[in-house]
Amino acid sequence: MSIFKLPDLGEGLQEAEIREWHVKEGDVVKADQPLVAVETAKAVVEVPSPRAGKIVKLCAKPGDTVQVGKPLVEFEGENGAAAAENKPAASAANEAIRDTGVVVGAMKQGSEVVAEKATTVGTAAGLKVAPAVRALAHKLNVDLTIVTPSGPDGTITAADVQRVHRILTEVGPLEKLKGPRKAMAQTMSQARDEVMPTTVTEDAVLHAWSGKQDLTIRLIRALVAGVKAEPALNAWFDHVEIGRRVLPKIHLGVAVDTPEGLFVCVMQDVGNRTPESLRLGLQKMKEAVTNRTVPPEELRGYTITLSNFGRFGGKYATPVIVPPTVAIVAAGRTRDAVVPIDGKPAVAPVLPLSVTFDHRAVTGGEATRFLSAMIRDLERPD
Repeated sequence: MSIFKLPDLGEGLQEAEIREWHVKEGDVVKADQPLVAVETAKAVVEVPSPRAGKIVKLCAKPGDTVQVGKPLVEFEGENGAAAAENKPAASAANEAIRDTGVVVGAMKQGSEVVAEKATTVGTAAGLKVAPAVRALAHKLNVDLTIVTPSGPDGTITAADVQRVHRILTEVGPLEKLKGPRKAMAQTMSQARDEVMPTTVTEDAVLHAWSGKQDLTIRLIRALVAGVKAEPALNAWFDHVEIGRRVLPKIHLGVAVDTPEGLFVCVMQDVGNRTPESLRLGLQKMKEAVTNRTVPPEELRGYTITLSNFGRFGGKYATPVIVPPTVAIVAAGRTRDAVVPIDGKPAVAPVLPLSVTFDHRAVTGGEATRFLSAMIRDLERPD
């Protein structure tokens, strides 16, 4: 048999969910013929056949999650060259461990009686639990890190585990995150672990605007003005080498909300594009996200991010910076407010802005000067 494994799908993606098989067992396929549609954290991807031949076995069914480098299809006959061609260089290490067993230890018997003692659960939670209670939690499928201890010195008791089990039973089964939502959770964890975020906020008073204005286009233009004033916010930070790379072009990551989760798509070189080009790019981006057809190259490489969450509601935010970028701009909902204009009170539209920056790479002065430059551009008439 010749086994075709799930290939490297790029962007560091380690798994994909089987969405739809285009073939069935017993089919004879041609090289490059689509075999299966898989859903990654980013998009739906068609996986082509690496060779011609007869399919003996499909190694997963729709809805299954398959790890990169794991069997996807078995072909009839041997074809080592074709199998090798479908593996990226990065997965070569998988071959070294294929079909090998790992001995995890030997069971030993003894007659010595050992008294149960509470042991620590995890380094973050610092919870204490006896082995019998740990076994009970395992049996009831209760995560000990969500249990509030009531025993002496913060020890988790059997009653604590049973209480949480009753609550979980009432709320129903756990919904495993998949696709974009799982990727979002993983990205947020990375951001929490690697970034030192700080947020500054300010309002832009838009009383000088006349006629209909495209808020997103104005925000992009203002962000470009901010980067020109303070290039340090358009940078990548290397947390290993403790250094930053200030980038000459602005590749803007635009946050797009969908029912499946959050996508951040990149618009290339926004500092050198016309408003018409930006509008066309935004429209194509929205269509691609809706259809889950965003090319992988449009989901990576952004240098600073914009989140226009105000169309849903809210004023200010502390948006999350995704490494290696060092800044994200968030725009809240425009509202009417009484503000001083030419020394007199007047009602004018006000746009709340938030800039979160990685304080390891950006100073407070740089961030506030960036924000001030954005506001100056936004407050221009056109």
